[in-house]
Amino acid sequence: MKKILGPQGWKGFLLDLAFILLGTVLVGLPIAVFTVPNDIAPGGVSGLATALAHLTPHISVGAWALILNVPLLLACWKQMGLRSLVMTLLSSVLLSGFIDLFGALLPGYTNNALLAAVAGGAISGFGIGLLFLRGISTGGTDLAALLLKKALPNIPSGTMLLAVDGLVVAIAVLVFKDIEVALYSTIAIVVSSKVIDAIAQGVDYAKVIYTITEKGEEVSRALNEKTERGTTVIPATGGWTGADKQMVVTVTRRHVLAQTLRVIKETDPAAFTFVTDSTEVHGEGFKSFEL
Repeated sequence: MKKILGPQGWKGFLLDLAFILLGTVLVGLPIAVFTVPNDIAPGGVSGLATALAHLTPHISVGAWALILNVPLLLACWKQMGLRSLVMTLLSSVLLSGFIDLFGALLPGYTNNALLAAVAGGAISGFGIGLLFLRGISTGGTDLAALLLKKALPNIPSGTMLLAVDGLVVAIAVLVFKDIEVALYSTIAIVVSSKVIDAIAQGVDYAKVIYTITEKGEEVSRALNEKTERGTTVIPATGGWTGADKQMVVTVTRRHVLAQTLRVIKETDPAAFTFVTDSTEVHGEGFKSFEL
């Protein structure tokens, strides 16, 4: 049981379940309402399931998604570990159920295929992004890429995922006999990937602030007390003047950048400060480092 609960115990496990429920709803809803009614195959298992359901009307998109995911899960269970296997299986089952449930209850949007591709990609990307925040996958393309990576270890994972999605789109074009399927599916895939990146990176994005000052201790103390952020003070020498200085380094969230800069300016108006972006930060106040 401890292997399934993970290091955060019941609290983390219940939070994972909440994210799985919300995430699969947000992924299943646009598939049922936007992509399936417009014959859009947005890559992955859901895209392939859409194409196969067109050939077999008696088997739903959700059922095909589950049928395709189960053998992939069985093939990857040794690499995934028990906790990842349970979470991926649960999200796969819920996603398949929500696709069919929303497909039966809600009318499909078919007025504009372009809008359907954009909306479908954006909403599903948001749902997948939420799942990724908890390290949870809905299976599908990720598992297929994992299997291919084992057979072809020298090919980058991103290239592998792109190849799998491209193959799904090509199959959908052959099934629907319409080149526009590829165009709209590509739009949905691109929009979805951008939203996923924005969510995943938005949580980890931070600002790294470097301050060159002759009042290193004062600046460091002010930042510690007024922003509750840690600092690192590094001895430095002015290249032009040769004067002894200190470089104060701190990392902060984007939404408090202006406040942090104000503290530095008030403490030492003569300080030289520059700011850079960090796409991922591990440590206290940010996310924990996990192997």
